[in-house]
Amino acid sequence: MLKKQTLQVWWLAIRPKTLPAAAAPVVIGTAAAFLEGGFQWLPALAALIGALCLQIGANLANDVFDFKRGTDAGERLGPLRVTQAGLLSPGAVLAGMWVVFGIAAFMGLYLAFIAGWAVIWMGLACILAALAYTGGPLPFGYYGLGDLVVFLFFGPLAVCGTYFVQAGRVSTLAAWSSIPVGLLIVAILVVNNLRDIESDRGTGKRTLAVRIGVPGTRREYAACVVGAYLVTLGVALAGVSPAWVVLSGLSLPLAIRMIAMVNRESGRPLNQALAGTGRLTLVFALLYSAGLVVAAFLL
Repeated sequence: MLKKQTLQVWWLAIRPKTLPAAAAPVVIGTAAAFLEGGFQWLPALAALIGALCLQIGANLANDVFDFKRGTDAGERLGPLRVTQAGLLSPGAVLAGMWVVFGIAAFMGLYLAFIAGWAVIWMGLACILAALAYTGGPLPFGYYGLGDLVVFLFFGPLAVCGTYFVQAGRVSTLAAWSSIPVGLLIVAILVVNNLRDIESDRGTGKRTLAVRIGVPGTRREYAACVVGAYLVTLGVALAGVSPAWVVLSGLSLPLAIRMIAMVNRESGRPLNQALAGTGRLTLVFALLYSAGLVVAAFLL
């Protein structure tokens, strides 16, 4: 029974609802490689495992670093943080963080052997960014830079990096395909920061949401979601991507519901919008990737 409870606590700690954000860019990068003849399943799998481990490591780092800074003091509106709740010690969470970062590094070494040492630098940048989001002397998540960094790492770096380890290069299609998914993953962060505006302001965490306020943050969310679909339509009309990527438009009803919910709700009810935006990101990525795969078979 104790072992089962411990596993349940660690399951809470890794925050599984955030994992679609790690998987979505890998799926799109792999589908782009498949369309353009560069697909390799072992590097694709290694990229997926590495991305998931980086996300889990970032979640554990945020859990313990926010606890140490006192950001999680008082009543939490978001999902349970295991360090704050006393379910795991800070040392245990840090140890878990280094274990999953170690697995990610091992995947990176394999990918470097396949695709070259540039992969090592990309991997190190990802680990450092995960640590520096809430840790270190200047955590950028506390200074309004989180949105930009999340876009860069979950959009261009993740999609193009996945493509690169399979094809050995980066194509125009991969680069443009990274933008919509990057915007949607930023939208996940925006909901999180919108929910926590008051508590973040009270603890000195100056996220972009704190800086631009509730109306501005709601507009940012809508801009990220709408922007993802406009970029997809634009690259399809320009011939950069096959027209089949507009299959991602089948996720529009969910996107509209999420925008309405974010404009309507505040505080704890935004947890539903957070989970819904994660689902939207994954569904969008799967439909977009399906369009690329269909196009590959029709060529």
